[in-house]
Amino acid sequence: MRGKNTPQTSMLFLKSPEEVVPKDHPLRQVKRLADAALRELDGVFEAMYAEGGRKSIPPERLLKATLLMALYTVRSERMFCEQLGYNLLFRWFLDMDMTEGPFDHSTFSKNRQRLIEHDVALQFFVQVVGQAKTAGLMSSEHFTVDGTLIEAWASLKSFKKKDGPQDPPEGGGSSNAEVNFHGEKRGNATHASTTDPEAKLARKGNGKEAKLCFSAHSLMENRNGLLVGFSMDEATGTAERRNALQLLDDTRVSERRVTLGADKGYDTRDFVEACRERNVTPHVASKVRYSALDQRTTAHSGYAISQRVRKRVEEIFGWMKTVGGFRKTRYRGLERTRFAGYMVGCAYNLMRMSRLLAA
Repeated sequence: MRGKNTPQTSMLFLKSPEEVVPKDHPLRQVKRLADAALRELDGVFEAMYAEGGRKSIPPERLLKATLLMALYTVRSERMFCEQLGYNLLFRWFLDMDMTEGPFDHSTFSKNRQRLIEHDVALQFFVQVVGQAKTAGLMSSEHFTVDGTLIEAWASLKSFKKKDGPQDPPEGGGSSNAEVNFHGEKRGNATHASTTDPEAKLARKGNGKEAKLCFSAHSLMENRNGLLVGFSMDEATGTAERRNALQLLDDTRVSERRVTLGADKGYDTRDFVEACRERNVTPHVASKVRYSALDQRTTAHSGYAISQRVRKRVEEIFGWMKTVGGFRKTRYRGLERTRFAGYMVGCAYNLMRMSRLLAA
């Protein structure tokens, strides 16, 4: 018998978002892990707000909304708030009932600086990493470090001379007029972006185009490919090695000797010596000529294993840039970009941990 549409709508509907989400949905484990980490930050959240005044959107809800944007590749906060009006899965993840209206997208901007001042994103990341360590999902002896470029929210047209008069655009007074850079020598020493002065002109390699970028750095454990440490910095020639040593100092969990895999960019004498001073064996890819490593390291069987496993760190950057939407930052300034990077890193770890714990 053919069914027909019924124009009469139900006047009474008793159902919660909890009933709509399937019991075996993969986001359930992510929510349990995220809620457990946020409960540990309850004291931090209490110190962020005054005793009186109008009630704000819970900071836990804003942080979990940022996780959803990374997990489901939502490209803007405005679009997320629009989807929050009809997406029951999102409402369930944020502990919202059916009658509560979605909050405005400006709530993110109004509360972001408060979250940055209290290092909430970093503390949330530390709690997530602690959960993985407690569950036995992380190695304490074998690690990999690498860096990548994150494109800044600034155009090359905004990269202008720091001193002296600014040349007017050839195409008129429009802010997006045509500009001819042919024959002009530009560099970070003499030029800066008027949109984001902290962004630096950088390129991935010889023959690649230069863009205004920040640099992202990841410390991965080699057992399951989880993030142990993460940092954002200006895109300079020494940022990778400097941040690698800083990540080792900040996340060192064992007094025993550990190994650190890396690519050829880390094969410098000062970096190798700094690792050995920290009781770290540098399993970096050796250069064909003038390598800082010798056969004491390269002849060991563990060196070959580290060289195979270290390439998994590219999976982290690949996920963050494609699924997490972090190929190009949506924010201006290193401080806000660092906040977004920690949240995308948390989303990656929570996604990986939920799958590993389910297995």
